[in-house]
Amino acid sequence: MTNKDKPALTTERERFYEKIDKEHLAPLWTVLSDLVTPEPSSACVPHLWQYGPLKRYLLESGGLITAKEAERRVLVLENPGLRGTSKITTSLYAGLQLVLPGEIAPAHRHTQSALRFVMDGANGHTTVDGEKTIMNFGDFVITPPMAWHDHGNQSEEPMVWLDGLDIPMVSLYDASFAETFDQDAQPLSKGTGDSSARFGANMLPVDFNATGLASPIFNYPYARSRESLDVMRRQEEWDPCHGLKLRYINPVDGGFAMPTIGTYLQLLPKGFSTAPYRSTDATIFVVTEGRGLTIIDGQKFDWGPKDIFVVPSWKWVTHVVSDDAVLFSFSDRAAQQKLGYWREDRQHN
Repeated sequence: MTNKDKPALTTERERFYEKIDKEHLAPLWTVLSDLVTPEPSSACVPHLWQYGPLKRYLLESGGLITAKEAERRVLVLENPGLRGTSKITTSLYAGLQLVLPGEIAPAHRHTQSALRFVMDGANGHTTVDGEKTIMNFGDFVITPPMAWHDHGNQSEEPMVWLDGLDIPMVSLYDASFAETFDQDAQPLSKGTGDSSARFGANMLPVDFNATGLASPIFNYPYARSRESLDVMRRQEEWDPCHGLKLRYINPVDGGFAMPTIGTYLQLLPKGFSTAPYRSTDATIFVVTEGRGLTIIDGQKFDWGPKDIFVVPSWKWVTHVVSDDAVLFSFSDRAAQQKLGYWREDRQHN
């Protein structure tokens, strides 16, 4: 018998199951093949959201509810296979947040780790534990667990960014805590750019002792990351499955920038077609630049700037690029690798 086979249901067995059910017991052999699967198996499916309709709905929501009333004016990106769960993958949450000119999204903090990836606008800001940072297109911003944070927009245009959180993971462990601040905006205790100066130049304060698992840098500007990709492309060292792909790191130990979420930026040159690839970390991609298509488990998804798509765990994926493309992505690889679960598989063209 393989673990795909279930034992036959006999009259005697059915009576036994009914009897032990009254004692809140269940036979493992009737569910083992569903619990321990030969390969990853979930209801998560591939999907793509086009940015144009998303932005229109976001702006419409801005006329219905304020950022203060909503606390976070966000449209949740729900995976079609996981509707009603506020999940984009089985372990991650994602949503698009809107902050209009002059608004403040009030200060709060929570157990969940959060990332922001700026999709639209310039010169908005987020404040994390007393330090303000300016947010522009393509910036990757971190909110570490239990860090006070609020957002604001002093520009004249709407600010839109993608939120990514490990809400499902925290819920799995039943470890969620959250608090609201007694003011909409927390007081500033550090100068703008303080964390980048201390930790972002391949240096650390001489007596620095890490107190958390997240990177002490909480804003990774797109201009700097994009420049790194441009410099490295001159070496023509293209990975057949990823093109040129970099991960955002914690400068303290070289690990992932966030304790549970891995974050990446990759360049795929015009005309490049990646070799088929799959891994156990379901991944959310954001098209920062360029156009192309992605084939996921045999399904084709055409994408352009600012579109968002999700690749489920252990599904073959191939990217075919028509223009130079830059993709931001995030997944639960950071958690999977710490726990020893992560696995990848490659095919050669």
